[in-house]
Amino acid sequence: MSSSIPGKTTLPLDGIRVIEFSHMVMGPTCGMILADLGAEVIKIEPPSGDKTRQMTGLGMGFFRTYNRNKKSVVLDIKSPEGKANLLALLAESDVMIENFRPGLMDSLGLGYQTLSAKFPELIYVSHKGFLPGPYENRLALDEVVQMMGGLAYMTGPEGRPLRAGASVNDIMGGMFGAIGVLAAIMQRGKTGNGQEIQSALFENCVFLSASHMQQAAMSGDIPPPMPSRVSPWTIYDVFTLANNEQLFIGAVSDKQWAILCDVLERQDLLDDPTLQKNEQRLNVRDDLLATLGETLKHHHIDELSAKLDTVGLPYAPITRPDELLQDEHLKVSGGLVPMQTDDGDTTDVVLLPLMMGGKRPQVRHPLAKIGEHTEEVLGRLTNRA
Repeated sequence: MSSSIPGKTTLPLDGIRVIEFSHMVMGPTCGMILADLGAEVIKIEPPSGDKTRQMTGLGMGFFRTYNRNKKSVVLDIKSPEGKANLLALLAESDVMIENFRPGLMDSLGLGYQTLSAKFPELIYVSHKGFLPGPYENRLALDEVVQMMGGLAYMTGPEGRPLRAGASVNDIMGGMFGAIGVLAAIMQRGKTGNGQEIQSALFENCVFLSASHMQQAAMSGDIPPPMPSRVSPWTIYDVFTLANNEQLFIGAVSDKQWAILCDVLERQDLLDDPTLQKNEQRLNVRDDLLATLGETLKHHHIDELSAKLDTVGLPYAPITRPDELLQDEHLKVSGGLVPMQTDDGDTTDVVLLPLMMGGKRPQVRHPLAKIGEHTEEVLGRLTNRA
């Protein structure tokens, strides 16, 4: 276990050492959360490095996003020396993270049962496709579980199931893994024993769909996909404005309806006796949205956004990820900060979406190069297995 430096401002997990065997998104997210909160996270990479470092396309940003504040140690765990070094590291560590296919860690002699016998205080975190049960040996991707877990059905139009535009289950899996670690650390303080934590993609996705499951149980009806949903509010949609710019506008009460009519200078709609209540407006929702659309297409997005902001109505531009790199709120609030990358460049990265004691957990170190900390970490081992 690592130790705190006297006089240094400590973070919540300062003194906790984590060994991370993971790649892609789910395991690295768990490790990154723990690292951001102050744990010493040692990422074990093969001699060729984590393959995620070299991904292209939609996976290009994975390594930079989910591997900050970690140390990189290269070990060939299939060699006797590499295995001995790893066991010596685990003897001085609190947590081990892995997210490899079912059975792989057991085949390497690194499964929970084997390691817990050697290191009873170790907290062992497995990230898999499925929790134990009939599906547990299936391989899974975020796409797979989104199709199985109700999310793709609810996201796409009828007959066109659609994957969400981010790896929501992988990220959630890492979050729940980290939550499990925090709880296990608390429990170990009472019992002295570690335990196995399991987090899985499928169960994450079912949790996302849980309210729709209850909707079905309570109503007896099949929940319609979001594009076909029966909205409880009339004005809750995306509108096309001047220059083909788009803006989501919500007016979810009779009071907000009146405010919107005033902003749009549509006194005729406000005075219409057949549109006074939300239930009345819902009966003519399609026609009313078309009417408002004709008015809104003459409004410019900046001017209308300012007016909606002033009167306090919900609204949102349709923002691309690249535009978020210049988002005023993210920059001013400190949620987007520079990080030195493993190739020496600098990039802006998104911090954890929480504050502790009025501060956001920060980037503390440059992104590690392959094996950058091997000599440092192995050189301080006191117990070679």
